[in-house]
Amino acid sequence: MGAIDQYIDLWQEHGALIDSNAPGAINRLRPAAASSLIENGLPSLKDEDYRHTDFEKILSPDFGVNVARVRIEVNPSETFRCDVPMLTTSLFLVVNDSFAETSGCRRLLPEGVEVMSLAAYARNNPEFIEEHYGRLADISNPTVALNTLLCQDGVVIRVRKGVKVEPTIQIVNIFNSSASLLAARRVLVVMEEDSEAKVLFCDHTQTPDVDFCSVQVIEVFAGERSRLDFYDLEESTRRTSRLSSLWMRQDAGSEVLLDSMTLYNGTTRNEFFTRFAGRHARLRMLGMGIEDDCRRLDTYSRISHDVPECNTDELFKYVVDGEAMGAFAGLIYVAEGAVKTEAFQSNRNLVGSESARMHSKPQLEIYNDDVKCSHGTAIGQLDEKQLFYMMTRGISEEQARFMLKQAFMSDVIDGISLPPLRDRLKLMVERRFAGEQTACASCPVSCNDQIKD
Repeated sequence: MGAIDQYIDLWQEHGALIDSNAPGAINRLRPAAASSLIENGLPSLKDEDYRHTDFEKILSPDFGVNVARVRIEVNPSETFRCDVPMLTTSLFLVVNDSFAETSGCRRLLPEGVEVMSLAAYARNNPEFIEEHYGRLADISNPTVALNTLLCQDGVVIRVRKGVKVEPTIQIVNIFNSSASLLAARRVLVVMEEDSEAKVLFCDHTQTPDVDFCSVQVIEVFAGERSRLDFYDLEESTRRTSRLSSLWMRQDAGSEVLLDSMTLYNGTTRNEFFTRFAGRHARLRMLGMGIEDDCRRLDTYSRISHDVPECNTDELFKYVVDGEAMGAFAGLIYVAEGAVKTEAFQSNRNLVGSESARMHSKPQLEIYNDDVKCSHGTAIGQLDEKQLFYMMTRGISEEQARFMLKQAFMSDVIDGISLPPLRDRLKLMVERRFAGEQTACASCPVSCNDQIKD
């Protein structure tokens, strides 16, 4: 029996229970998801786009799935520390795969902004969810299919037309369980015309001796002339696996910053599928990964320029050490009629040991001549001349290596548009390279509120 069979069997045996804890707007796609998984199975390491992530191995453990929606009590002030000085946020939680609020989380949000449980929003606004849920994410994708089969809750962020959100919306995903667990988290972000928002997602694992698996799908609708900063920060554990797939459509004149940061993890595959649907849209995509020991990080991106006069600027950086593995595969597709496209893709990497491995495959697929496009990759080690120069100035070799790694990540960090978050990330990266077990461990407690019933 393959790893996926246990989840198909779970749905077939307990489908009524799964459906009873989710509204029809979510349940309607489960049969199609099951059919996709039965027909296609899981990708193998022979599949070109999945050569560096073993789905079978990730999903083979007998993870529990909370289909009965058993409530797990969490006091955020006791279970995690996550603070960015001088940054005001409206904080919401996802405990495993269940949305939860802290008291006072909405007081800073203006009228016209909705941050809610996906299941609750679907019950009250079924037409809206049916219009958006599953409309971007391709159900033939294995992560999307498994998430759609098992999803019962998640997060909806909706910013109405013309509304500008001043505080950052922060969603903290917490893994907390005494037994191994798989969580199917679903996120829907809808930015209506002329709206603006900044969203920060943080992944944390609170029980490091337990095996967890996050199967996450994010769908982002960036309406005309909308502005969205979307930050995704992972700080989990060696025993946490993450399969995350983000799908986005940008309408005319929209501007989006996507920033994916992996500081601590076990095995992670992050996918980004973005499509330009209107002229004069802009996307800046940044990413960084710090991998050591036996950690693994695999990034796949596909950016589709289907219309003229849009702009992409993509930069991913890795530092890989120990026995770790990093992989980056990026494709920028430019359609035949997408003239005046500007698209730039870069992947740069440092490999710090003979046992570490880095795989890089940036690609361009262009079907017209009236474009400005480039792509490139570099894999290397720290510059021995720079190390020698710093050591002649009295800096130890260990400290010199530490400083050069920090400097290597600087342009990714500097791309963050929120100064407080940028400063905090510099400190977190410094602690990470210094070998601290968790970059957030010494952060002051930032939320003392209890979760609301």
